[in-house]
Amino acid sequence: MTGDSTEELRLVETRAYPAPSAFAAQANVSQGAYADAAADPIAFWEDAARRLDWQTPWHTALDWRPPVRSAEGDLSIPVARWFDGGTLNVAANCVDRHVEAGRGEKVALYFEGEPGDRTAVTYADLRRRVSQAANALIALGIQPGDRVVVYLPVLVETVVIALACARIGAVHSLVFGGFSAEAVRFRLEDTGAKLLVTSDGQFRRGGAVEVKSAADIAAAGLPALEHVLVVRRTGSDVPWTPGRDVWWHDVVDTASPVHEATPFDAEHPLFIIYTSGTTGKPKGLVHTSGGYLAHASWAHWAHFDAKPDDVHWCTADLAWVTAHTYEIYGPLSNGLTQVIYEGTPDAPHRERHLEIIKRYGVTVYYTAPTLIRTFMTWFGDDLPEGHDLSSIRLLGTVGEAINPAAWAWFRRAFGRDEVPVVDTWWQSETGAAMIAPLPGVTTLKPGSASVPLPGIDAAVVDPDGREVEPGRSGALVVRRPWPGMARTVWGDPQRYRDSYWSTYAGHGEHGGYYVAGDGATRDADGHIWILGRLDDVVNVSGHRLSTIEIESALVAHASVGEAGTTGVVDPITGHAVAAFVVPSGAGQPDAAALRAHVAREIGPVAKPRHVVVVPDLPKTRSGKILRRLLAQLWEAEQDRRAGREPAPLGDTTSLQNPDAVDRIAAALAAA
Repeated sequence: MTGDSTEELRLVETRAYPAPSAFAAQANVSQGAYADAAADPIAFWEDAARRLDWQTPWHTALDWRPPVRSAEGDLSIPVARWFDGGTLNVAANCVDRHVEAGRGEKVALYFEGEPGDRTAVTYADLRRRVSQAANALIALGIQPGDRVVVYLPVLVETVVIALACARIGAVHSLVFGGFSAEAVRFRLEDTGAKLLVTSDGQFRRGGAVEVKSAADIAAAGLPALEHVLVVRRTGSDVPWTPGRDVWWHDVVDTASPVHEATPFDAEHPLFIIYTSGTTGKPKGLVHTSGGYLAHASWAHWAHFDAKPDDVHWCTADLAWVTAHTYEIYGPLSNGLTQVIYEGTPDAPHRERHLEIIKRYGVTVYYTAPTLIRTFMTWFGDDLPEGHDLSSIRLLGTVGEAINPAAWAWFRRAFGRDEVPVVDTWWQSETGAAMIAPLPGVTTLKPGSASVPLPGIDAAVVDPDGREVEPGRSGALVVRRPWPGMARTVWGDPQRYRDSYWSTYAGHGEHGGYYVAGDGATRDADGHIWILGRLDDVVNVSGHRLSTIEIESALVAHASVGEAGTTGVVDPITGHAVAAFVVPSGAGQPDAAALRAHVAREIGPVAKPRHVVVVPDLPKTRSGKILRRLLAQLWEAEQDRRAGREPAPLGDTTSLQNPDAVDRIAAALAAA
């Protein structure tokens, strides 16, 4: 995010919260972990991997072949192999070993459906279910390395089928249950999946939504696809293809509950997860068994300070990478009890999450900044009475940088103004958290994900790969391989190289830097502040302004609950800032007051030229605001006013709230 301008405008945040002494005294990880990891990063990750059960020990901890440019100018494909030669079974590490250690009667999953149905699944019961599903997969012809696409909502069966795939060495790819048939079909075609797992329907926003028809459209005419396995969830009448379609209760629930897990190579593919298609064709990122699980398990244990009696709730949909790591593999590998919830936060009312926290005694609550800001608009300064959240001992956020005002509200409203808030930065590509506080060590600053975890070498650099001075912006990179890193893009290793490694190929002692695609700055204490995607930058009169910082300033105003900013064409300044703001409920946002507020917080050049009050912002399922879509909607309205045909917006099925598009367009038309 460096530019030609010598002046940079920064939002200043001075609040700091040292680790509580009582929390530090019992924390899983101490300050010494940083020194240990810095002294020998490979040995550090080997120790992390030894927390798992291995059938065969590895002979080489890391085999790293960085991208190298040939004499002809061609760049090689980077290759990383972690714990090479080692074998393990991921599902056995997440289920069987806890049962065999005598903890079979411990609850693994508290499931709550949106209609209010509830199920408690113990580790012994989970092993039985996963074994049945593994046997059913084998009966359906699924072998190690075959791909299975899972198109389900948040259900116990979704966790079970993912673990069953891991158990037999099949490669799963989870797809959000609200995606379009076209999005599912792309993933079926791209992976060459032999099996699609779906449901008759799902409960969403108070009603039963039929899903099987969309699955049929996605599956039609695909030669590699052999079966569609269907979970009966709503009891809807659904179309049926005899010979291809099979019911879960017919083939899984009747299968043998005994299955012997066999080990697989550490580099055996575990799952393929697709990045959202908002910036082009989705990329199928491949994560492997040993390195991913070592990173996921250790990171969950470390930055969530995971304890045996925790009740962990990650609110992400199971198809998002956050849920893979912090709702399936991380917590289950550490033997925790979890909550999984099928529905939306406002079904049937806005206090649903508060009820669930109280009902199950949730101790660790991990959610997205967008939901936190939504709660701010719903509840104001204080949560509704009658909800006991005293069980919470740690809070977490994920998805994109959290505004300082939202961070402070979350700590006060959900955490009694005393519990740590673990703000985590990571990506689908990284596998698990990369920058996050250790709650027993780190001094927390609202809005900053703090410092890289032990074993992670993240830095903010200029275009030449040099670290920038504190307070300056640059590109966020990772300068050393790590176990949870995606190994490739499925079927397209050149895209993997070009997307993540080509920019800084040959830099540093490890032969290349991973490019995260985010801009960031580092303060004088070494804390990293994420400034948004490198292309989410507004250039106003030569000043490159971070959308995240402008949004943070806007959300700090009492009248604004959420904000999304984007650059729009301006004939004088090149670009101007357009701010889309959602009211907080504390009065209607006033454009002049908001401009003055941003000028005070950041500087006059950062003032939004345009302020549009909207009922909602377009967000992905991971909680990221689609700022480019805001710009497209703005330009479409300008085209309409000029009598021109607006350009099409493209596919919006990756949105968690597609209805927001029409509502924003209406607000623009009325402005």
